[in-house]
Amino acid sequence: MSSTTGFAITIDDGEIRKHLRQIGEPITLFGEGPADRRNRLKELLSVHGHDLIDRKKEDEKEIVKVEKDQTETTWYHEGPESLKIARLWLAYYSLPRAKQRLSNVKLESEIPESTRTAKRQEMVKRMRGMNIMCSQVGDGRPISYCQFSPSGNLLATASWSGLCKLWNVPDCTLSHSLRGHKCSVGAIVFHPQATLSLEPSELNMASCSMDGAVKLWNLESEEPIADMEGHAPHRVSKVEFHPSGRFLATCVFDNSWRLWDLEQGVEVLHQEGHSKPVYNIAFNVDGSVAITGGMDSFGRVWDLRTGRCIMFMEGHLKGVLGIDISPNGYHIVTGSEDNTCKIWDLRKRSCIYTIPAHTNLVSSVKFERSSGQYIVSSSYDCTAKIWASNTWQPLKTLSGHDGKVMAVDVSPDGSFIATASYDRTYKLWSPE
Repeated sequence: MSSTTGFAITIDDGEIRKHLRQIGEPITLFGEGPADRRNRLKELLSVHGHDLIDRKKEDEKEIVKVEKDQTETTWYHEGPESLKIARLWLAYYSLPRAKQRLSNVKLESEIPESTRTAKRQEMVKRMRGMNIMCSQVGDGRPISYCQFSPSGNLLATASWSGLCKLWNVPDCTLSHSLRGHKCSVGAIVFHPQATLSLEPSELNMASCSMDGAVKLWNLESEEPIADMEGHAPHRVSKVEFHPSGRFLATCVFDNSWRLWDLEQGVEVLHQEGHSKPVYNIAFNVDGSVAITGGMDSFGRVWDLRTGRCIMFMEGHLKGVLGIDISPNGYHIVTGSEDNTCKIWDLRKRSCIYTIPAHTNLVSSVKFERSSGQYIVSSSYDCTAKIWASNTWQPLKTLSGHDGKVMAVDVSPDGSFIATASYDRTYKLWSPE
């Protein structure tokens, strides 16, 4: 070592090259030998300070630390006061419901296994006896969606003609038509208390269409009672009421989904996270989480009380078109353009089963609403299928449509299944 400049410089040529590289200098110049290189390093350190190498090391460490922090940190933006109000309300709403659900699970676990097995066998027998009870031409264009009312006495259908219709169940007679959309309607859904505690004159339904229009309806008028603006020109593929009925979620083709507070009359959340259009959304029975499926082939579970994405569902090869969550609160089913259904466990945060469900894309999936004992899937292979939710095995194939089955729903009491099809009909299925 030498200290002619007041500080020590190594005579190891490899170390000298390393130090030159660290401070951003060429490790060698044309015709330069080891002694010349050592002198060049000494001159650089005498000009910039003998701690130059240490400073460069610290800068590199800081850059690495910042890059690591940026990749691991979730960025949050200040939200409006209306969002804070909504999140607090959702927390107070969902916690007692979660407590009640867990109490019900404990009571269920006390039922003898023989009794539960007998119930499952009875369900299997009923499902295998499902046949067409009623087939009705619903419109002059394909029927894109269907949903039973909470009471089970009405069925709403949406059509590519822009018309929505309400049908009496089980006789399949037309109750009335809803006119207001100017193009294909993607979905029409009932408020959780429609036909139960709500008056016919109050907000009972919501629908959406390809031009970005979202309309609110009552059960008396054929015209919408309100329009929800802010989505155009992007397509709105699906709408869904929160279990409380206070919020409405909309899935938008700008790669986001929105949450509207109907009581405050504002959009409280514009949630991004998918890299392609968000196609479908479902809420769990507690009202604490929302599950979204996107055309990017991924699903996401969102905690509505904090805004965090608490589960990322990766596994499908193509877009996720159908999504639903079991009444038990933790089993999630997704249906995809890759022809499969996947079962996910929210507790394990993983996929627990893949059902090779259909020979064409899966357009819709629904759990039976009361206990989640079975799943119904619909497909562009012109069929719907029923699957047991304890073994995920097929119970029955519902064949009868001449065209793609666009949507499926199960009545609240489980006595009917409805399918809506490209062949312009909807069908009601019930046990023999």
